[in-house]
Amino acid sequence: MQGRSQHSADHLHKQSTPCLAVGGPCMHKCARLVLICSAVLAGCSANPLLPEARAVRIVTSEPAGCEYLGEVTGNQGNFFTGDFTSNANLETGARNGMKNEAARLGANTVLLLTSRAGETGSMRISNGSGSGHVAETNVTYSGIAYKCPGR
Repeated sequence: MQGRSQHSADHLHKQSTPCLAVGGPCMHKCARLVLICSAVLAGCSANPLLPEARAVRIVTSEPAGCEYLGEVTGNQGNFFTGDFTSNANLETGARNGMKNEAARLGANTVLLLTSRAGETGSMRISNGSGSGHVAETNVTYSGIAYKCPGR
């Protein structure tokens, strides 16, 4: 009986070793799964605000006496990651992206022109009644970057 048990253990070890070996088929599957999960989780958090963008303020009326530097946009989310990202993170990420772009231009003020939220959804109709799901999946902010004196 002990010989048979040892044979089963050896057979099991031979079957599982290639899967656990570096570069084995299971290692590749596991690496792909980790990459996919990382991408999904990264899509759930807001774009980070660069340190130099912390001083950029967003205004809703054209600032007086400021130098025009250019148009800027910021966006967060897409059809895939948007469903996994909270609406608050979509908006924060878009705002941070716009402020980051403005800071790269040397701006300290952004005149907000538009704020757009995109939605995707699905609809199912069966036996004359329907149901559906709509979710905010992306947010885009656009504005004009200015360098204002005294800021």
